[in-house]
Amino acid sequence: MNPFEDMRIFCQVMDSGSFTAAADQLGLSKQFVSRRLMQLEERLGVRLLNRSTRRLDVTPLGQSYYESALRLLGEVEHVEQGIAGQTAEPRGAIRVSAPLSFALAHLGCLLPPFLQRYREVTVEVDLSDRPVDLLGEGYDLALRIGVLEDSTLIARRIAAVERVYCASPAYLAERGTPLQPDDLLEHDCLPYGHNRSVQWRFNAGQGKPVLVNVTGRMRVNNGELLRDAAVAGMGITYLPTFIVGAALKEGRLVAVLDEFRPEPLTLSAVYPQHRQASRPVQALIEFLRERLDPAQCEL
Repeated sequence: MNPFEDMRIFCQVMDSGSFTAAADQLGLSKQFVSRRLMQLEERLGVRLLNRSTRRLDVTPLGQSYYESALRLLGEVEHVEQGIAGQTAEPRGAIRVSAPLSFALAHLGCLLPPFLQRYREVTVEVDLSDRPVDLLGEGYDLALRIGVLEDSTLIARRIAAVERVYCASPAYLAERGTPLQPDDLLEHDCLPYGHNRSVQWRFNAGQGKPVLVNVTGRMRVNNGELLRDAAVAGMGITYLPTFIVGAALKEGRLVAVLDEFRPEPLTLSAVYPQHRQASRPVQALIEFLRERLDPAQCEL
């Protein structure tokens, strides 16, 4: 139980007007936000919100709690900023977990200028695609791509990550170019991971997803290996542009089914509650948001 986190979630729901909008802004799931507010109401023994299918109405007690929570959270933020402000320059060590392929594509060129800007900060990076236990394993920050699991961790959006369906010109010349998602049933595909059953998701328009079971002769839990297999003509793959972007520009791979591409994934920075006031952690997050801005960087 974290009363301050519950206050922040409740205030975000009030400010945004819905569970869905609040969840998006907090980087959490709608179900997690709803469950935390129900637990808050149970703990307080009062109803803060009247829920309907169309809108949320705050009760008189809910409005009183909201106003008190805003004042208290403002005071906490003021105290934290005052303490943090006593050290003008971020200093200290950061232990970071990051996905392997993303780190190889971007962190190698981003961390040196970050460390040049903040001379009193040191960074230890662990490259792994597994979802590490930040608290149990002692990480200060994790970079994660995709939908986040419910947790008490704080998440901040860094950037959008586009993915592309693609294959080599030689493969498409031999097997034909798929024009509809279902055409993949007649193709060799190169899915990420080791699951026997793999579904690729397509956007059919008007918010209607299409799921297609794909198969192939090769499964790998590494994007670079899949990219190289696709370039070699082994089949169609589905990977982030930070892995296949160069091959697409050079013509070694060709994008297919572009009109059916789903929404981009989200690259998020995730960190424990107790690292919220850490100046090195916040400095690194802001630096990544700045350098990975779409106007400056193609993910």
